[in-house]
Order: sequence, then C-alpha cells, then structure tokens
Amino acid sequence: MKNEIGFIGLGNMGKPMATRLLEAGYQLIVFDNREEAISALVDCGAKSAQSAESLASQTDTILMSLPEPEVVKNVALGENGVISGNKIKTLVDLSTTGPHVAQELAMKLSENGINFVDSPVSGGVAGAKKGTLAVMVSCAKHQVSELREMLQIIGNIFHVGEQPGLGQTMKLANNLLSASALAITSEAIVMGVKAGLDPKIMLDVINAGSGKNTATQDKFPNAVLTRSFDRGFVNSLMYKDVELYLAEAEALKVPTDVAGAVHQLWQTACLEIGPDADFTTIVQCVEKRAGVEIRTKT
Repeated sequence: MKNEIGFIGLGNMGKPMATRLLEAGYQLIVFDNREEAISALVDCGAKSAQSAESLASQTDTILMSLPEPEVVKNVALGENGVISGNKIKTLVDLSTTGPHVAQELAMKLSENGINFVDSPVSGGVAGAKKGTLAVMVSCAKHQVSELREMLQIIGNIFHVGEQPGLGQTMKLANNLLSASALAITSEAIVMGVKAGLDPKIMLDVINAGSGKNTATQDKFPNAVLTRSFDRGFVNSLMYKDVELYLAEAEALKVPTDVAGAVHQLWQTACLEIGPDADFTTIVQCVEKRAGVEIRTKT
C-alpha cells in the first residue's frame, strides 16, 4: 500500500484523478462540499474528511482540483482551510487560477511552513480518466522528483519552471488555444454547412490537411455532429480561463486582439446558451446567427 494522501474537489476532473490514485494503491482521504461526491469515492475505498482543515490535519500531502480562483483561495486560506491543518506539508493545486493567485497562495502558505506546488492540468475529462493529462508543474526540481511517482498516475509531467505562477501561465496559453480552436472551428464549419457542404466530410478533409486542431479532431466529431455536447467542461469555466489569460497578457503588455474576440464569443455563449452548458454548445451561437444547424448528411 502506498502513502496516504488527500484530495479536495471531486468534480468532473477531480473525481477521475482521485479514482486513478485509489486504483494505483494510494490511501486516499477526500473532501468536497457535496456529500454525494464524497460517498462515491468512499464506496471505492477512500476515507472522508469533514473539512479542508480536518483533511490537512490527517495527511502531509494534498492535491486540490477546484473550479474557480476564489474557491481555491477560500479552501486553501479561508476559515477551516488547508492552511489551518497541523500536518500538511505540501499542497498541489491542479486547478486553473491564474498566476497571481498561485503566487499569493505560495507566499501565504509558506508562512505556515507549507510548500505550494503550482500544477494545473489539461486534457479534459477523457484525459483525467485515462491518466493522459498534461501536468504543468512549477516548483523546485527536488519537489518534482518527490511528487513524480504520484503525479504520473494522472498524466505526463512537464516541469515548466520553478516559480509559482508559471504553471498557470502555461495553462492559460494552452486554454486560449483550445478556446480559439473551438470558436473558429464553429464559424468555419457553420459557413461550410450553410454553403451546402456535409460537416462530416469537411472534418475529414480538415483533419487530413493543415486546418486540423483539437476541435476538429475530437469535439466536433464526438460532441457537435452527434449533438451530445458532452465534453465535461462548461461555458463559464472556459470564459473564466480566457478572462484570466487576457488579464495576464494585458499585464505583460502583449496584444490580445484575437483573444479578445474569443472572450466575447464565450461571453455570448454564457448569456445565450447558459454558463453551465457544455462548452461545445458555443457552436449554437454561430448556428443561431447563420440560421443553420450542423448535422451530417449521411
């Protein structure tokens, strides 16, 4: 049996990552604000904690996968938070918060003798289930070595730097590209469909040519053409990630012309389709304005 570790946040991404760690032999203590989420992991062999503070008083290493920067800050630093635990030594944050939150967490946790590891992930729910996520670790080299055995259970480890926030910067760049690919693919495929092309044939051609991307290879064939819209990531979270990218790029005085347009389209998706709708539904904003719906002819 491997070491006992903690896991906070058992949502669409957290649950499969925690499950993989359990299946790999780690003794897991879990916490989430939803009792049903905790119960699902307890049924698989995990133990439960009543709060983040309680969890941080039972184990020295905790992984955290949470949806919003403010939630991350509250769970880490707030009342009954990780920072109040009396055993915790290392907190690994798998969430997407932006670099400034990561830097704040690192500074405040270090005052209590807690190491903070900035380690966002990418690859979606499918990658979390398969253990093929890109794990973007930013911490001291010796910490990467210490965490490697555990983190490689959830994906491929990339040591992107030693300063807190560099993992977040890498994640924001990645997610801007993902968001942009889905947005522009929506416009391109809708244009072709309105002109009379079969969207399945369009995707076949694009994926054999120079236009292929994550949207044409996965999201459109599996979630848009099928009208299932079920990739497990919602509009509000993609909107948040693009917004975080914009804030960082503007702080660095980097142009954001394309990113700004992508941000505007996701804002429209949140308003018209809904913040909790799957992010592949962004295509419906384009379909609505074009007066067509993407469906294969075969």
